[in-house]
Order: sequence, then structure tokens, then C-alpha cells
Amino acid sequence: MHCIKLLGQRLSARACDRQVAEFQVRIAVLNGFTALGIPVTEAVG
Repeated sequence: MHCIKLLGQRLSARACDRQVAEFQVRIAVLNGFTALGIPVTEAVG
């Protein structure tokens, strides 16, 4: 939850369904950053 708040302290949308969508976008961005940081390992040999 702390990382999500780093993308902005408040939700800018007022309607509940739009807040849910905005929150899902933030989670998608964080998941993208996490995927970039995961190393790719390959078997040698």
C-alpha cells in the first residue's frame, strides 16, 4: 500500500467506479516496474 501511495497521495477521481479504475492503473504500473526488476535466469551447460 505504501508503494501505491508513492504514485500519488490522493485519487483524483470522485466517482467510486472511476476510483477503482484509477487504483487498478496504479497497480498495473507497479506490476510493470516489478517485472522489469526481476532477473531472467538461463541454464548454462
